[in-house]
Amino acid sequence: MKNTLDEYRSRDGLSQGELAEAVGVSRQTINAIERERYDPSLELAFKLAAQFDCPVEALFDPGLDD
Repeated sequence: MKNTLDEYRSRDGLSQGELAEAVGVSRQTINAIERERYDPSLELAFKLAAQFDCPVEALFDPGLDD
């Protein structure tokens, strides 16, 4: 799934490890999401959106319009 997670993470000056710790997952999970190799659970998507104080849709594009 296309996402802008790396942009939000960079904007806030967070490493992958710091973001992972903040939302309770591994750094490898954040890396896989950013590289679009793993789609997060709904719960994780909401945790990430809360971390960046933005709507889930700002982080993730499910490509439903394709």
